[in-house]
Amino acid sequence: MWVITPHCVISTWVDRHPDAVVSTVRPYTPLAFPAAVSNNEGMLTRDNIRLTLEGARAILAAAESRARAIKVPQNIAVVDEGGHLLLFARMDGVKLSSIEVAITKAVSAALRRTPTGPSPANEPSVMLSLGLSLATDGKLTCIRGGLPLFVSGQCVGAIGVSGGTEDEDVQVAQAGVEALVKLA
Repeated sequence: MWVITPHCVISTWVDRHPDAVVSTVRPYTPLAFPAAVSNNEGMLTRDNIRLTLEGARAILAAAESRARAIKVPQNIAVVDEGGHLLLFARMDGVKLSSIEVAITKAVSAALRRTPTGPSPANEPSVMLSLGLSLATDGKLTCIRGGLPLFVSGQCVGAIGVSGGTEDEDVQVAQAGVEALVKLA
């Protein structure tokens, strides 16, 4: 039998004779840290700002309002900083095929912390677009319409919009970002 305590390992076993129980105690040294180093020393932490459901609703309402103003029905997704869906709206008359595209745009913008779209050199690359999508099992995309959401320099999530042209999608997503800026 082995018992591991924070400071030592106690092993107990039965010797050749059933009445003879032998125990040994030896110092315990964790494998990940030297014995002289505490797990808590030198750790850096920070307060995490989180996007709330109420904040996601305000972002979505502003985006939906812009979509109505330009008369283009849209699928609108708002995700948290880890790309997990917080809120989704499918406006009447929008293409059903763009539901997953809107969510993928939001996830891409949140995880990459940058707007979705062509490479930084602004040179659309079919290979890059296909490679990014294939390497992530379709979870990331280079199609424009996903924008990250920042508060105090920290990414708190993203908005993804699909249903119109790429320019219309970006315009609607930008309305959501502007709503967050006004509220934050």
